Amino acid sequence: MDGRLLVFSGNANRTLAQEITSCLSITLGRAIVGTFKNDETRVKLEDNVRGCDVFVIQPICTPVDHNLMELLFIIDALRRASAARVTAVIPYYGYAKQEKKTSGREPISAKLVANLICTAGADRVLTIDLHAPAIEGFFDIPVDHLQAAPLLADSIRELNLPNPVVVSPDAGGVGRANRFRERIGAGLAIIAKQRPAPDVSEVVEMVGDVEGKTTIIVDDMISTGGTLIEAAHALMDRGARSVYACATHGIFAAEALDSIAQSHLVETIVTNTIPLPGAHDGARVKVISVAALFAEAIMRIHKDLSLSTLFS
Repeated sequence: MDGRLLVFSGNANRTLAQEITSCLSITLGRAIVGTFKNDETRVKLEDNVRGCDVFVIQPICTPVDHNLMELLFIIDALRRASAARVTAVIPYYGYAKQEKKTSGREPISAKLVANLICTAGADRVLTIDLHAPAIEGFFDIPVDHLQAAPLLADSIRELNLPNPVVVSPDAGGVGRANRFRERIGAGLAIIAKQRPAPDVSEVVEMVGDVEGKTTIIVDDMISTGGTLIEAAHALMDRGARSVYACATHGIFAAEALDSIAQSHLVETIVTNTIPLPGAHDGARVKVISVAALFAEAIMRIHKDLSLSTLFS
């Protein structure tokens, strides 16, 4: 790209956007992103973007629908203002759990969101740890899919935990947990669970030796915390010495932080893809930043360089 690099942000996570632009040694693009008196979303760009290579940083987190509309309107405004290329930087992709039909007469919401982003005019997407990697295929534009595992593994290694065992809280996360345990040199355990209702989980069985071990539950996101808390309880019942957890996206919906604060978890490590409420310290939640990772990816995309080294 010959155009200059510009970065804009909606209101979903401006702190992360400012961290990213600080790493890039540039300032955040000027834009009015708010609402009119009738609650309709308002967007007005205040910087000239003609011919520029523009990145829009906006996780689709709570309030999910409002933040999605901000993202779409910013992309549309950039297109109409003649930006040369628009990349949607989506640290957290909302609706990712709705990537397939679980019963009849349901939408595939993650696909519809992908269609909306493409229709708005995005040329490519940059994201991290999609709940279902198949979502990449929902887009008809390039998707760069980063991984937070190296950052989370570094944080775990710094703790110097004795006899570590990485735990997958469900069968679907076995691949993720296995790659993580290879990074830190640990054993592996797997918990089988069932969901009798949405956002409700029950532990059915466990595979692996955790007695007397330091266990680390690895997942991509923490929503209500139900899966995490049930898994921690099951691990302690099986004789685990202590239980830690790490995940990329800390959603912490409803009363999740209060529940985690009262659980067996010694510490929970998440990234700052989603802004966390101030009460997270009381729940023993540690936050690490993905700003430098996204900044490096943005610069590589801008210069048309390979991102492969960032995926390792």
